Amino acid sequence: MPKMKTKKSAAKRFKKTGTGKIKRGTAYRRHIMGHKSVKAKRHLRSPMLVNKADQKNIEILIPYA
Repeated sequence: MPKMKTKKSAAKRFKKTGTGKIKRGTAYRRHIMGHKSVKAKRHLRSPMLVNKADQKNIEILIPYA
């Protein structure tokens, strides 16, 4: 059986943690940041974990991460 190809777009967006969970970037921080509070912008900087329901599908996209 041949090796699976990694979906490069997914590999750029997701990273695996040491425990096997998948990290993702936070939404709502590309533009229109002027009306957001400093606290809200600070919390948007930190990465979040992918929902458990979506994790299996993303693991298929990045098999060797």
